[in-house]
Amino acid sequence: MPDSRKLLYLLGRPFSPLYSVAMKLRSFLYARNFFRQYKMEVPVISIGNLTMGGTGKTPIVSYLATFLQKQGYKPAIISRGYGGAIDNKVNVVSDGKEIYLSAEEAGDEPRLLAETLSGIPVLTGIVRALPCRHAIHALDSDILLLDDGFQHLAVERDINLVLFSAESLAGNSRVFPGGDLREPVSALMRSDAFLLTGTTTTNKERAERFAALLKKRFPQIPVFFSSYIPCGARDLSEDRIIPLPDLPTPLYGFCGIARPEAFRKSLLEQGITLSGFTSLKDHQRYTPHILQQLQNDALATGAHGIITTAKDMVKLKNSHFSLPLFSLQMQTQIDDGLKSFILERLNLLQRHTI
Repeated sequence: MPDSRKLLYLLGRPFSPLYSVAMKLRSFLYARNFFRQYKMEVPVISIGNLTMGGTGKTPIVSYLATFLQKQGYKPAIISRGYGGAIDNKVNVVSDGKEIYLSAEEAGDEPRLLAETLSGIPVLTGIVRALPCRHAIHALDSDILLLDDGFQHLAVERDINLVLFSAESLAGNSRVFPGGDLREPVSALMRSDAFLLTGTTTTNKERAERFAALLKKRFPQIPVFFSSYIPCGARDLSEDRIIPLPDLPTPLYGFCGIARPEAFRKSLLEQGITLSGFTSLKDHQRYTPHILQQLQNDALATGAHGIITTAKDMVKLKNSHFSLPLFSLQMQTQIDDGLKSFILERLNLLQRHTI
């Protein structure tokens, strides 16, 4: 954890109980219908987390959307669109056939989903009930995936999937602003399933111990695991995937994600030699000054290329580097048990509506 965040959490610790009470009260008021909840005509799956970012929601959303599509559903992804410049009530990033908004307009994660998913609409909006309804009535979607939806209680959901990073788990287990938690641990009672993401041979034992703690505290909620397998790198200039052993060496790495150290660790685990690495803030906007600085730093370290994440790459399509630019491509693997769990829940919902 960066020293600046440690200091922030230390200063914020006295206020954690107040924020915790406020979040409990908010959840209570939604549960008692003091705040309105919108029920959709189709099943809604929320993919979210208890901690502050960095749990790998985007690849899980992408994987589940593709999985449901293969099962015969017509999924749509609904996101808040954090970091996007457009704030219409309904923003259609993609209708599943054509992409309408850039990463700057839509946000980097919705744009990445739109680029990588075929036949699956991606929409954003602050009041998510509105893009939800648009996906159903205008785009004929019959199942919705709420990206980062655990705290968005205004839309009722049929499956609440809560993610934890196998690297960071529950952080320091304190509620914001004294720690990494968005809500107190008791909020996990709203969950239907837990998913520990990014498990590897080095963190699997620790992740399994954390899973055992979840099972002990919430015995009625199943726990599943997923992992990310690097499957090559995309060359920006030629727009093609190349094997990792064919990359030039050394490379200069950078990223603007919630947990940059996880990306750096992934690169090293794949045997990629780094001449240097720069960590930027999450959802970083790449100005000409920042791009020039990254290029200067890479050249100064003797790098033969630059590598970043797929999430960052969507914002760099029109950028020019004198060095080759690559993005690490990851393949998601999920427990078969989670897929069976979701299908069983959906089948149960269908029987109840007949």
